Amino acid sequence: MADGDEQAAAEGTFEGEAANNALTELEHFEYTGLSGDVAELCASRRAEVSKATSSEAEQAFSARLEEMQKDVSDRVSALGRLAPNLKAHEQYESLKKQESAMATEADETKKKLKALQEEFSGVREERSNRILDAFNAVSGKIDAIYKALTKSAAHPLGGTAYLTLEDDGTGSDEPHKGGCKYTAMPPTKRFRDMDQLSGGERTVAALALLFAIHAYQPSPFFVLDEVDAALDGENVTRVAKYIRSQSSAKDASAFQSIVISLKDAFYENANSLVGVTRDNERRTSRCYTFNLDGVEPTAAGAGAAGA
Repeated sequence: MADGDEQAAAEGTFEGEAANNALTELEHFEYTGLSGDVAELCASRRAEVSKATSSEAEQAFSARLEEMQKDVSDRVSALGRLAPNLKAHEQYESLKKQESAMATEADETKKKLKALQEEFSGVREERSNRILDAFNAVSGKIDAIYKALTKSAAHPLGGTAYLTLEDDGTGSDEPHKGGCKYTAMPPTKRFRDMDQLSGGERTVAALALLFAIHAYQPSPFFVLDEVDAALDGENVTRVAKYIRSQSSAKDASAFQSIVISLKDAFYENANSLVGVTRDNERRTSRCYTFNLDGVEPTAAGAGAAGA
């Protein structure tokens, strides 16, 4: 069926082309010199061919027009089924404005982040510098203070104390991350960890560290509550004399102290005493104050202090 239609279409096309060729020949044919009957016949034939050709052209145009109309109709139907968003352009413009605003905000945020990173780097550098300054100052003072607290007639050089910065193992350039190790060696003692020292030795080491920190950042006064509890008489006397010497010093390391103690050595080296006792009659506590400035120690007191 399809082959027959194609053959018919081919035959129609051939006939149309033959008619067009014949019409072209008639249009360029010279009628002069022909007889009247022949000329009339040619003109008649020419009109018939022209009419046939015009009719075929109209039919072809009509068919092509119908085909185009159908194609347009199909496309319109397809668009209708797709349900296009007619406000897509408006939405695009709105999203474009939002994107521009977000890009601007992102740039501002990046600038703020950069400024904060620079500020943080400055703070971190300042922190490291302050830690190193404090460490170097305390480390430079602690050995001399520890020697002053531990030297005696039998050991005039005293002990040794020093601070070291520990490595945290990460290669960080921040000194505080690895921590700080404190080492104290009393006279005639070999190196030991701090937790292997006796209670009195740890107390003296702790006081040396406290006084070294004070030398870097002086405070108005100390309150020492029974720091001598683990000390023997000789160490109590040395600590009391050191505190008394510092209270009368004229440089920045001088300090005042309030010592709560039950040891006589502290009483003998104090500038003043404040005693608290119970008043049985009033059933309350009473305070007594004694100013010891200008009072020389008695022989018995000196002997007790020496013991």
